[in-house]
Amino acid sequence: MMTRRFALIVGIVYLVIGIAGFIPGLVQGQEYPDLAVDTGSGALLGLFPVNVVHHLVHLLVGVLGIAAYRAFDSARLYARGLAIVYAVLAVMGLIPAANLHTMFGLTPLFSHDVWLHAGTALIAAYFGWGPVDARDEVVGGAPRVGNRV
Repeated sequence: MMTRRFALIVGIVYLVIGIAGFIPGLVQGQEYPDLAVDTGSGALLGLFPVNVVHHLVHLLVGVLGIAAYRAFDSARLYARGLAIVYAVLAVMGLIPAANLHTMFGLTPLFSHDVWLHAGTALIAAYFGWGPVDARDEVVGGAPRVGNRV
């Protein structure tokens, strides 16, 4: 149940963040010279560098999380995928060489996004590979075998 709740909560949070990116009052206009896609670029809440690609990715992560809530296996897979992808994004945000910190000019990954992505990756890793909640042990009335997904 906890893994499913994680997927739902993260899904809702990232969906709200994605929607917030399209609200002009929440994004302070700012230009980032390394971005090839500068549509909607600015600083969300004055802290997080974003652009339209960033908003769309957050919407996708949110929708996938809400969809993954339906079953333990999909929620666990979602958490594992989120952990891997966001860990890679956090590392990329630290490397300005070859424009990795902007994902080759598509979307900003630097500044406060680094710690946000790293934190998301760590929490997702816990739910993706951590201990299984006892309530997740019983699926459809039949006990699960081990921690297999």
